[in-house]
Amino acid sequence: MASEKDSHLLEFYGTECFHCNEIRPTVEKLEKELKVKIKRIEVWHNAKNAELMQKYDQGRCGGVPFFYNTKTNKSLCGAVDKETLKKWMLGK
Repeated sequence: MASEKDSHLLEFYGTECFHCNEIRPTVEKLEKELKVKIKRIEVWHNAKNAELMQKYDQGRCGGVPFFYNTKTNKSLCGAVDKETLKKWMLGK
Protein backbone atom coordinates (compact mmCIF):
# COMPACT_ATOMS: atom_id res chain seq x y z
CA MET A 1 0.00 0.00 0.00
CA ALA A 2 1.20 3.50 -0.75
CA SER A 3 2.48 5.38 2.25
CA GLU A 4 2.04 9.07 2.83
CA LYS A 5 4.92 9.11 5.36
CA ASP A 6 7.38 10.43 2.77
CA SER A 7 5.60 13.78 2.58
CA HIS A 8 2.51 15.45 3.98
CA LEU A 9 1.71 16.67 0.46
CA LEU A 10 0.06 14.06 -1.74
CA GLU A 11 -0.73 14.16 -5.44
CA PHE A 12 -2.99 11.45 -6.78
CA TYR A 13 -2.70 11.10 -10.55
CA GLY A 14 -3.32 8.82 -13.52
CA THR A 15 -0.46 7.92 -15.85
CA GLU A 16 -2.36 8.85 -19.02
CA CYS A 17 -4.25 11.76 -17.43
CA PHE A 18 -3.98 14.86 -19.63
CA HIS A 19 -4.62 17.33 -16.79
CA CYS A 20 -2.14 15.54 -14.50
CA ASN A 21 0.58 15.78 -17.14
CA GLU A 22 -0.38 19.38 -17.90
CA ILE A 23 0.11 20.53 -14.28
CA ARG A 24 3.26 18.45 -13.64
CA PRO A 25 5.80 21.16 -14.71
CA THR A 26 4.11 23.67 -12.37
CA VAL A 27 4.24 21.18 -9.49
CA GLU A 28 7.94 20.52 -10.12
CA LYS A 29 8.79 24.24 -10.28
CA LEU A 30 6.99 24.91 -7.00
CA GLU A 31 8.69 21.93 -5.32
CA LYS A 32 12.07 23.49 -6.17
CA GLU A 33 11.00 27.04 -5.34
CA LEU A 34 9.48 26.14 -1.96
CA LYS A 35 11.91 23.30 -1.17
CA VAL A 36 9.11 20.82 -0.55
CA LYS A 37 8.38 17.39 -1.95
CA ILE A 38 5.02 16.09 -3.10
CA LYS A 39 4.48 12.34 -2.95
CA ARG A 40 2.99 11.27 -6.29
CA ILE A 41 0.59 8.33 -6.11
CA GLU A 42 -0.64 6.67 -9.33
CA VAL A 43 -4.28 5.54 -9.04
CA TRP A 44 -5.40 4.43 -12.51
CA HIS A 45 -3.27 1.27 -12.55
CA ASN A 46 -3.07 0.53 -8.81
CA ALA A 47 -6.24 -0.45 -6.93
CA LYS A 48 -4.69 -0.01 -3.48
CA ASN A 49 -3.58 3.52 -4.35
CA ALA A 50 -7.08 4.23 -5.67
CA GLU A 51 -8.50 3.10 -2.32
CA LEU A 52 -6.07 5.42 -0.53
CA MET A 53 -7.24 8.31 -2.69
CA GLN A 54 -10.87 7.53 -1.83
CA LYS A 55 -9.93 7.66 1.87
CA TYR A 56 -8.68 11.23 1.48
CA ASP A 57 -11.10 12.36 -1.23
CA GLN A 58 -14.34 11.36 0.54
CA GLY A 59 -16.37 12.30 -2.53
CA ARG A 60 -14.97 15.83 -2.85
CA CYS A 61 -13.23 15.39 -6.20
CA GLY A 62 -13.73 11.94 -7.66
CA GLY A 63 -11.00 12.42 -10.27
CA VAL A 64 -7.40 13.31 -10.85
CA PRO A 65 -5.30 15.21 -10.31
CA PHE A 66 -6.30 15.30 -6.66
CA PHE A 67 -4.00 16.98 -4.15
CA TYR A 68 -4.23 16.42 -0.39
CA ASN A 69 -2.29 18.07 2.44
CA THR A 70 -2.28 15.68 5.43
CA LYS A 71 -1.23 18.46 7.84
CA THR A 72 -4.05 20.88 6.99
CA ASN A 73 -6.58 18.37 5.59
CA LYS A 74 -7.04 20.72 2.64
CA SER A 75 -7.49 19.35 -0.85
CA LEU A 76 -7.40 20.60 -4.43
CA CYS A 77 -9.19 19.07 -7.37
CA GLY A 78 -8.03 19.34 -10.96
CA ALA A 79 -5.32 21.30 -12.73
CA VAL A 80 -5.44 24.41 -10.56
CA ASP A 81 -3.43 27.59 -11.15
CA LYS A 82 0.08 28.11 -9.76
CA GLU A 83 -0.93 30.51 -6.96
CA THR A 84 -3.65 28.16 -5.67
CA LEU A 85 -1.23 25.25 -5.72
CA LYS A 86 1.45 27.31 -3.95
CA LYS A 87 -0.93 28.33 -1.15
CA TRP A 88 -1.97 24.70 -0.71
CA MET A 89 1.68 23.60 -0.51
CA LEU A 90 2.35 26.24 2.13
CA GLY A 91 -0.70 25.18 4.14
CA LYS A 92 -2.64 28.39 3.57
